[in-house]
Formats: sequence, C-alpha cells, structure tokens
Amino acid sequence: MSSTKYTEYDAYAAAEEAAEGKVFDANGADWDKVVSAAQESGDERLVINMGPQHPSTHGVLRLILTLDGETVNEARVGIGYLHTGIEKNMEFRTWTQGTTFCTRMDYLAPLFNEAAYCLSVERLLGIEDKIPERAQIIRVMMMELNRISSHLVAIATFGLELGATTVMLNGFIEREYTLDLFEEITGLRMNHAYVRPGGVAQDLPSGATSKIRDYLDRMPKRIQALRKLMDDNPVFKARTQNIAYLDLTGCMALGITGPVLRAAGLPWDLRKSQPYCGYETYDFDVPTQDTCDVYGRYLVRMDEMEQSLRIVEQCLERLQSVKGPVMIEDKKIGWPAQLAIGADGMGNSPRHIAHIMGTSMEALIHHFKLVTEGFRVPAGQAYAPIESPRGELGAHVVSDGGTRPYRVHFREPSFVNLQATPAMSEGGMVADIIAAVASIDPVMGGVDR
Repeated sequence: MSSTKYTEYDAYAAAEEAAEGKVFDANGADWDKVVSAAQESGDERLVINMGPQHPSTHGVLRLILTLDGETVNEARVGIGYLHTGIEKNMEFRTWTQGTTFCTRMDYLAPLFNEAAYCLSVERLLGIEDKIPERAQIIRVMMMELNRISSHLVAIATFGLELGATTVMLNGFIEREYTLDLFEEITGLRMNHAYVRPGGVAQDLPSGATSKIRDYLDRMPKRIQALRKLMDDNPVFKARTQNIAYLDLTGCMALGITGPVLRAAGLPWDLRKSQPYCGYETYDFDVPTQDTCDVYGRYLVRMDEMEQSLRIVEQCLERLQSVKGPVMIEDKKIGWPAQLAIGADGMGNSPRHIAHIMGTSMEALIHHFKLVTEGFRVPAGQAYAPIESPRGELGAHVVSDGGTRPYRVHFREPSFVNLQATPAMSEGGMVADIIAAVASIDPVMGGVDR
C-alpha cells in the first residue's frame, strides 16, 4: 500500500482564502481584533457597536458598524446572545412534549412554531389525512390570529423605533385583545403548546365564538386607525421610502421570504403555493408591493392583517357547522384532549378521571404509556414548511423509531432574513439602520434557538 500524506484542514482558513477581501469574525470578546483591523486599513473611520439592547435592535442583536461620517461602509450582524438550546432539548422529550419547547422559539408566533413541528411529526406518522377537520379549522384560525398579533408588534415597535410613540401604544393595545382570545382558548397568552401531533389540545371553550365575533367587529376599524396614523404621514414616509432597498434579485440570492420578499413584488406565500391545514379551501389574497423598501414592507404587513381577518371570519363560519373531535381518534397517538378543571380548581375533572380509570384496562394502559413514555414514530425524516409572519418556517424532524425525536432542526425565517442587513444598510445613513432592521422584523428567540 502506498502511504498518503495528509495535511491538517482548517475550514476557516479555507473560507478566508476563498472569500473576496477581508473576512471578519464577529462573535464574543472580539473587540480588540475589530479595532486593530480597522486601524490596519489606514482609513479614518469609526467602528461602533450597536446593541445588544432593546428595542432598537430587537432584543439581543449586535450590529458592528463601520462608519465614514454618517455613512455605513460595513455592517456585520452578531447573534447568539439568547441561545436556549431548544432544538437540542427536544431530543430528550417525547414527541408531544416537544411542542412545549419549540413554542418558545419565535415567541411572537408560538402557534406557528408548534404547527410546523406537528405537521412534520404527522407526516412521519402517516396520519396527515386523519387529522379531524375541526382541529384543522381551529389551527388555521389560531395561526391567523397569531399572524395579526405578531404583525401588530412589528408595526408597534417599528413606530417606536422611528419616534412614533402613539403607534406603539395603539399597536400593543390591539395586540392585547388578540392575546385575550389566546388566553380564553388555550389558557395562556404566549407559549401555548396548544397545537399537538394529531390535532389540538382541546376544543374551543363555551363563549369563545362570541368573543372572536366581537374581535372581528372591532379590528377592521382599529387597523384603519393605525393606517391613518402612518400611511400618509410625511415624516414616516421620509424615514421609510427608498430606505433599505432590496430588490427581488437580492431576495432570491439570500433566500429571503415573507413580507420582505412580497414587498419586492413576488406573491410567494406557502399558504397558496404549498397549502397545508386546508388553506387551499379559504378565500384570501396575497398582498404585494413593488417598492422594495421599508415602506413597502410596512404596507404588506398592514394588508396581511386585513386578509387574516377574512380567513378568521371563514373559520368562524365553518366551526358553526363542523362538529366532532379535535384530536385524532387513535388512542395510541392522540393526547387526551377533553380535559377540564377539577372541583378544587386544579388538575383533571373527576369525570375525566372516571373515564380513564373506569372504561377499560386497555384504555388505562394506553393512557399511562402515552403520558409517561409517549408514542413511537417510524424511522425516517420529514420536512414541513409553513408561512409564518416572517416567512418560511419549516421543521426538519428525524426519527430513529423511538419515542423521542432523534433530531429536530428548524428553518427559521428571522435567522435567514437577517442576512439581508448588510445589503440593505451598507452605503446608507447610520440613522437608517434602525428602519432596515425593523423592516426585517427579526425575533431573536427564533434566531438563537
């Protein structure tokens, strides 16, 4: 045998050789290197840290800016300050318990995190066509309500970051009404773990339908009130029009999805192009703009809230006629969904306990194994994408045939869309950095999952 000489491979060095120009390593404890690199260039320029702080950098996002006067020459994004290890933690819980972890990723859109994960698990189980119709309607309704609440935060914080406190107050007031509905239906304002493999945790409680109807009566007028504050506001338009320009070619090159992509003119929405949960049966439009700027992204989000109200209205009409279970009938998979609070205000109701304990030994065994061990998922892998408020959110789930995920990885739109920050910002003014990042609407819980 001939001997072969191996040389040590340094992936980072290879990347530096292949890249054009200087490669910057933006992570913790690197400030000395950043400053020395700026000094070596010989140019008179200022390197500053923007963040991590809240809310002008959306939580724990660090921007390293190289300025020539007021002009941004370079913008680098530093992430990782909010790392929670959610994906890794999911490997040590049952398939159903995974929803309690992933719901906390993008904490402004928890129901979308749950839905993407559960759709992937259901695809592995081969039960996509066995999910009860009522459960699918409730999923769609809850996601669209969540889209409204998420966009309201995007608009509210956007206004605050540009100095419009009134917009912030109005946006958060309206979000409260949405969170009230979530609390009524799921028991929690955020991080619900409501969407579960096989359906949803429980049916709508008594009185929820009338409260959703009141919400639908209120919100169109409130959205119009927000539009009056911003749509034609000369100061707002001066801060957003022709700012952070990113055209369709740039979006495609960077893998950008969601309102940023649709503001560049492409009506790409997974609810239409790759429908799930029965979205193909709903009547709604995909709003677009062709401005490719911050103002267009704002308009797209405002239009999307109005379309979400249309979808919720249709869901409410269907729920009047579609009755039945909200969890798959297979007792070996479906988590007990018909729960109620006991007489002491805690735990399960005596009626539910009597049902589990007194029906049959087989029912008791199924319940015990499902809760303590969890169901098994056939070996394989699946990817299910959905349209979250920030773009394509997908869950890639891998099973080795056990009762826990072997691997779960999310295609998180905030993480991908943040790549656009340099393209939007470099060559512009430092004051426009805030508007650029706000128009991306990143949620760092999803980025640093």
